[in-house]
Amino acid sequence: MTVDEATLDWVVGIRSPELTTAITVITHTGGGVANAVIATIAVVFLLRASRPADALLVGGAVATGWPVMTAIKNLAVRTRPPEPDRLMDLATWSFPSGHAMMSAVIATTLAAVAMRTWPRGDRRRTAAIVGLGAYTVSVGLSRVYLAAHWLTDVLAGWVLGVGWALLWVWLITWIQGRRARP
Repeated sequence: MTVDEATLDWVVGIRSPELTTAITVITHTGGGVANAVIATIAVVFLLRASRPADALLVGGAVATGWPVMTAIKNLAVRTRPPEPDRLMDLATWSFPSGHAMMSAVIATTLAAVAMRTWPRGDRRRTAAIVGLGAYTVSVGLSRVYLAAHWLTDVLAGWVLGVGWALLWVWLITWIQGRRARP
């Protein structure tokens, strides 16, 4: 039995109506509409705070992350967990988890903004980073519980999301460095 199959068997065994309701709410906070809303609010807030580079970081990473994730899904063509166990009706491919990837993109870019905003040791910085990490972990694990994805789809989504966000952090930092040179 693979780790994916063992994990699926375990989550099916712990399901309850109340837990399923709570986890369904969590999973929706990491969907496409929620991602767009979170990113838009962050971009507007950052633009109003006269932080266009940070706004570009968040908006650019989210706007480009979605088509990258879709392209990877269409290349990998991995099927989702079996329908009897799946609590959601989904027609797209499973690998990587889009919810895990895009929540990781949002969490990582917003964590980078927090790190640029507050100095090391500031409780707001720590709270933001911990809260953002908890958010993406909760969203990803909700996908496994609902059998929308295999565990490895979620793990790959997190890795790809963090990687994509860090690429954007590097790009924005590089652009700012070039502009600062005479």
